[in-house]
Amino acid sequence: MKNNNLKFLTITTVALSLVSCNKEKAIEKPNVLFILADDLGYTDLSCMGSKYYETPNIDQIAENGMVFTNGYAACQVCSPSRASILTGKFPARHGITDWIGEKSGEEWRTMGRSSKLLPAGYEHRLSADFVTLPEALKSSGYRTFFAGKWHLGDQGSWPEDHGFDINIGGWDSGSPRGGYFSPYQNPNLTNGPDGENLEMRLASETVKFMRENKDKPFLAYLSFYAVHGPLQTTREKWEKYRAKAEEMGIAESGFEMERRLPYRLHQDNPVYAGLVESMDDAVGLVLNALKEMGLDKNTIVIFTGDNGGVTSGDAFSTNNAPLRGGKGYQWEGGIREPYFIAVPWLNLGGEKCDVPVSGTDFYPTILELAGLPLQPIQHNDGVSLLPLLKGGQIAERSLIWHYPHYGNQGGDPSSIIRKGDWKLIHYYEDDHEELYNLRNDLAETTDLSEQNPELVFRLREELFDYLNQAGAELPLKDPEYSPEDEQLYQQKIIDKNLPRLEKQRLEMLSKDYQPNNDWWGSMVTVD
Repeated sequence: MKNNNLKFLTITTVALSLVSCNKEKAIEKPNVLFILADDLGYTDLSCMGSKYYETPNIDQIAENGMVFTNGYAACQVCSPSRASILTGKFPARHGITDWIGEKSGEEWRTMGRSSKLLPAGYEHRLSADFVTLPEALKSSGYRTFFAGKWHLGDQGSWPEDHGFDINIGGWDSGSPRGGYFSPYQNPNLTNGPDGENLEMRLASETVKFMRENKDKPFLAYLSFYAVHGPLQTTREKWEKYRAKAEEMGIAESGFEMERRLPYRLHQDNPVYAGLVESMDDAVGLVLNALKEMGLDKNTIVIFTGDNGGVTSGDAFSTNNAPLRGGKGYQWEGGIREPYFIAVPWLNLGGEKCDVPVSGTDFYPTILELAGLPLQPIQHNDGVSLLPLLKGGQIAERSLIWHYPHYGNQGGDPSSIIRKGDWKLIHYYEDDHEELYNLRNDLAETTDLSEQNPELVFRLREELFDYLNQAGAELPLKDPEYSPEDEQLYQQKIIDKNLPRLEKQRLEMLSKDYQPNNDWWGSMVTVD
């Protein structure tokens, strides 16, 4: 019996070893397809819980990879998060702490918002001193390609200045100046035929690059403008999602007030839903091309977003429930993102991981998956997630956010630290803190700071130790601040903006909705 047990153990060990070897047999210099969505909410995908939006192609990435349920963007707005992905640094360290172009300091007064603080200054372009992810890959023989939204500086700080061999459509602007249908009004993207869809064009350019470089290792960085405003779609997609909203039941009220701005209560915007689907169609084009070219077995596919979905401000597009807030906000809806990594040889199959991870982690993770040496001096706020992808663990660490600005969406100048299940938010207007236990209170409804003063002290000390070490800029009190003027501004929002938003919502959901004669240029008449 003893020998039989030994034999069984030996066979089992060999079998497990074979399974392990099969799962971990790495590809030398694999390709990397990195897909970045703009302003996409945590629950804006079917696989993340949406019953309204339909995203079968993006869902496929989640089904083939690992889903990081506590995956975060490095900031609640776009430019800082995008810089963090490319550098592996939190915004306080690389210095781009707001979307590039927003006013700060005394210029903020021209916005007419009568705020208590003057927002901190920030860097207006990505520093050439950093060795970016594409530069690290390029130095090891990779071809590097960028398509879509850049928003990390003006000419001289475009994608081709930071390691990308090819740049299609990346420039100063954070939104599609010409909209989502050609002509594009983009100096780095030639116009297609009238009515051509922007996201499909970017996907087609990505496929062209992959086809031309299928025999070389490559980084294809597909950075969609979608689903940033202006919200536009085709009549067919609007009709589909208007009917779906009606079938699901159109609520009488669509908005309520948050602290500063109204926020959308439901996922029921048919134009936004059509834009989400258009982006998903474009993802499908690229994924199908990978299979067709036989590259799906040696290409890492990553999908994520740059900040939360827009519940307030901008286009008031979506709702991120069960998360509170959205883009621009200090709550989870502003920073938590879809975060998928699919590695063909690891056979992940949709595994879920609840370890908190950040956009800063992509840089070292991609390097290690590619078999290249890490560069900790560069990606000094990121860690490789390869141990998690292999079923192991990483050392516990704190994640830091620094947004000393107001922005357009109703958020507050604040800094955040997350450690374990605990999240501390420091508010600069009055230097108070909020403390949440995210495991028990994902919606951030119950502030536990008064019950846990020692924990608040420790987290605050760690947060400001980091900010001081990183040389973070802080907002200043505005000596011209008038409480009366601020109150008048807020009352105007309640009296005028709320009714306007409710009217626009019902118009968009009505059967006779007609934004313009040609549906933003998507309908082309052939004579």
